[in-house]
Order: sequence, then C-alpha cells, then structure tokens
Amino acid sequence: MSLHEELVRLRHALHREPEVGLDLPRTQEKVLAALDGLPLEVTTGKALSSVTAVLRGETPGPTVLLRADMDALPVQERAAVPYRSRFDGRMHACGHDLHTSMLVGAAHLLAARRDGLAGNVVFMFQPGEEGHDGARLMIEEGVLDASGSRPAAAYGMHVFSTMIPQGLFLTKGGPMLAASEDLTVTVRGRGGHGSTPHRSLDPIQAGCEIVSQLQTYVTRAFDVFDPVVITVGAFHGGTAGNIIPDEARLQVTIRSFSEQARTRVKDGAVRLVRGVAEAHGLTADCEFGVGYPVTVNDQTEADFAARTVQEALGEHRFLPMPQPATGSEDFSLVLNEVPGAFLALGAAPGDPTDAPINHSPEAVFDDAVLSDGAAVYAELAARRLALL
Repeated sequence: MSLHEELVRLRHALHREPEVGLDLPRTQEKVLAALDGLPLEVTTGKALSSVTAVLRGETPGPTVLLRADMDALPVQERAAVPYRSRFDGRMHACGHDLHTSMLVGAAHLLAARRDGLAGNVVFMFQPGEEGHDGARLMIEEGVLDASGSRPAAAYGMHVFSTMIPQGLFLTKGGPMLAASEDLTVTVRGRGGHGSTPHRSLDPIQAGCEIVSQLQTYVTRAFDVFDPVVITVGAFHGGTAGNIIPDEARLQVTIRSFSEQARTRVKDGAVRLVRGVAEAHGLTADCEFGVGYPVTVNDQTEADFAARTVQEALGEHRFLPMPQPATGSEDFSLVLNEVPGAFLALGAAPGDPTDAPINHSPEAVFDDAVLSDGAAVYAELAARRLALL
C-alpha cells in the first residue's frame, strides 16, 4: 500500500470517529498506531490527549517543529461521503482530520530521510484548537522543549473547503489570521407583564440596543486599516410574547488584527455594554471565554515557506496571500514563542467559489491534497534544518 493510500485510510478512520475538545482518546490511539515502528521518541499529554513525537537526525543540530490539530466540531454532518461521522452531533467540519493525517505522512517521509538530517523534528499533534486552548496546554506541558532545545522554526497548515482552488498553498508575512475573543453578555433587569412595561426593566430592549451600538462602536472607534469585526451570533431571552424576562443573554465574537486593537476593543465593548444597560436602569455582566492572539508569521519564514512550496511542487502551486483572513488559530501561541509560518491549503473537491465553508455541516475536503500536504510539511522541516 502506498503512503497516500495509508493517509487516506487514516483520514477516513479519523473522520468516522470525530472527537471534540481536549479529550480525544480514539484519535490519540489512531495517531499512535500510525506512528508505531518509526524511530521516534513519543510522549502523550497529561491535561489533554496530545501526542508529541521527536525525530532525531543522524547528526546533532537545531530543532524544527511541525504542528497539526486533531479535534473536531460539535456539528451534525450532512455531507454525503461514505466515511461520514458515526457520532451524532460531531463532525470533522474544519479539516483537522486531514491535518493529522498529513503530519503522520510527514513523520514517515522524514523518518525515511533520517540519515540525512542534521537536527531534530518535533511533531506536535494537538487537541483542543477549537476554542479549548490546546496549544497553550501543550506549551505548558513542554512541547517546545521536547527535543531538549527550543525550535528554531515552527510551521503549521490549514486546509480550506472553499475560496482557495484545490492544491494551492497560500501564506504571507506579518498578521495572517485575526485575534478572536468570545464574549458572553448577560443583561439583568426586572421581569413583568408585557402589557405594563413601565413597571419592569426590560432586558430585551436594552439588549437590542447593545447589538446596534456595538456595530456603531466598531465603525467610529477603529481605523479601517486596522480593522475590528464584532458579530452577535446568539441572543436568548424570554419565554413568551406577553412576558418581560428578568434577563437576556448575548453571545459575541470579536476579531482584530493587532494587539493594540485587541486590547482597545475588549475594554471598549465592555464599557459600552455596561453603559447602555445602566442608561436603561439595568446591569450587565460581561464574561470573556478563551481568546487567541493574532497569528503573526515571521516574514523570513513566510518567504522560506513560499519558496519551499514552489521548489518542491512547482511555482504554480503557490499563491501570495493578499490580505489577512478573519479566522483565528491557537498556533498563534506557538508563533509568539518561535519564529515560523502558518500556511493555507485549498482542499475543495470542486469549484471553491460554490463550496460549503469550513465549519459547515456540508463541508467536504478532498483526499487528493493529503500527499502534497505531507510532502510540504516534510520539506519545510528538512530544508530548514539544512539551512540552520
């Protein structure tokens, strides 16, 4: 069986049994089995089902880190694929099953070239990217020191089911992906009868004004060339049309592209929310969940990654990324510690302009990209070690 066929089989097995969050025992078991027999020093996580594998080259040298995330999403799959999820309410809707399989492939390719490597490669198989702070936990458990020395460079990759033509790699220096914050707002008032609103303190009305004012705040407080995006994705309150509830809850996502804007928008959004509530005689609680910083690629490493793709696969396989994307990544935490680059890879099986987006229950990713993804991972590590 060819390596590509093995990667397809692994990807389908991962896709059939998706796991969410930090505890991924089935996924971890499959990765460990796929790495079995390779000359790797393998350890597993304590606070999460991570796998860290170290490949030591023939001669001592520096370290390069390669990372893949492994967790799925709480999404009910509607994609008509023969290897669809066996578990209700869980799906690999973001392509992490491909990332994991490609990194396993890179481990096989680099192990076969071990005699020619001067240095170490750390393979970082990470749970909990989807809002569970998995990268931070792996860093705290020592992934960046797994080889005995800090990596000189780190690389990650993400497949896209839409927008990017299949097989094209993209990256850019500087900010590539947004910082993200999850904000939960609870507006607290005093319930009553819908026929006498003057005897109540209506959190629904105040909540609606908060939604509107958050949008105005973004357009008037931030430079369009250092953009901020605020979206209220959920608004819950009340049980019937003639009942004014005691409280309403809003769930908000905030995106930004600089640490200055990130700090300002967090502080300003809380101040605005509480101010609107107070103006109506109500109170508001604001609670931030796990947030990820801006994903910032080192310019030299991004240029190196672009050259690697072009030299390994052909110039036509790389496309410069014109501007950052508004998605977010906890690989940003690795890049805050180690110079490196994050790459995008088009994996749409058809016309990317009409394909369902990542996180959609109908998202589909093409197995055809697995071999090239593994090859690029491996080439990034091997070529970077040769230059260090």
